[in-house]
Amino acid sequence: MKPLLPLAAFAALFLAGPAQAGLFDDAEARQQINNLKQELQSRLETVSNGQFELANQAEEMRAEVARLRGQLEVLLNEIETLKNRQRDFYIDLDSRMRQLETNAQQTTAPAQTSGAGDGGGNGSYEAALGLLKEGRTAEALAELDTYINNHPDSDNLPEAHFWAGTAALQTKNVAAANKYFNIVLGRWPKSAVAPDAMLGLANGQLAINDRRNARLTLQSLINRYPSSNAAITAKQHLSSSPSSAAR
Repeated sequence: MKPLLPLAAFAALFLAGPAQAGLFDDAEARQQINNLKQELQSRLETVSNGQFELANQAEEMRAEVARLRGQLEVLLNEIETLKNRQRDFYIDLDSRMRQLETNAQQTTAPAQTSGAGDGGGNGSYEAALGLLKEGRTAEALAELDTYINNHPDSDNLPEAHFWAGTAALQTKNVAAANKYFNIVLGRWPKSAVAPDAMLGLANGQLAINDRRNARLTLQSLINRYPSSNAAITAKQHLSSSPSSAAR
């Protein structure tokens, strides 16, 4: 039986080889599985992070859209306010022009005296108002300024300064408008156009977004000229909207 021992030993060695190889393949497979798990986990984390970033971006976009919508609404309101102010301005201008024409017809003799006193300048004054009524504000301002300089003794000077300030305001020359309005208030505080000149000052302050001083000016207008139409307008704007102080 002794000769069989080497054969048995050989067989044992032969059988042991595949077993060890099988153990090695199983460990490698486990390692590959672990690697796949790690890669899958990494990809899942990447996808999760990407979804989180997308969610953040979507939220930021929604916030931006809401902000832009708010700005658009504000701009639309401001445009509508400006349109209303422009419409009211021309309605007021037309009514004043009609009133001037009526007064001129009712007081022919004084008007002739005034015309003689200012060197016949009433025609140029009325022409300037006509330009203003047509919306040719820059030309009207130039004509009114010329009239003021050429007719320092005219009875129409308070009104001429007021309309010059109004024309300057329409051309967005706030500094010039304030100059004319302040001249009216300083030299002719009891003139019929003085309350409107103060309202013009408030409009100029609004034009440069100085809302605080515009409200103060309107309140001063109400206190100084409580029975004027300008004061009524000031009260309406102050009570209706704190942010839009004047017409």
